[in-house]
Amino acid sequence: MNLRGIRHELGITAELTELAKVRHWVRTVLGGLPANVVSTAVMVVDELTSNALRHGRAPYHVRLLPGAAKLRIEVDDGGSASARRRAPSDQGGRGLLLVERCAAAWGQLRRPSGKTLWAELATDDPAGARG
Repeated sequence: MNLRGIRHELGITAELTELAKVRHWVRTVLGGLPANVVSTAVMVVDELTSNALRHGRAPYHVRLLPGAAKLRIEVDDGGSASARRRAPSDQGGRGLLLVERCAAAWGQLRRPSGKTLWAELATDDPAGARG
């Protein structure tokens, strides 16, 4: 299955129950990739999306942009506050640390209408060495 160059986008509501919908969507879209890439992508998308739902505001969009050797994940929200790593605690703070460990690169872009958190995963590593 060749996913390269195809842009996949999903709009979601502010309900935390949307996370299950997003995870299912990622598994469906990326079904032709190696299982380790799919599971890492599901985890990263889940973390970025839950971060947006908890700390951002509508509208929310999730995008998957498969390339030749990488998968770019983008999550938009309408919030103006920058995402930042926090010290882990009982209330959370592990999400962006997990994204940092799993992704080849990650960051955020400020937009006039909010921000985009993004992460790039290597897709050409059959041994699953990252993470």
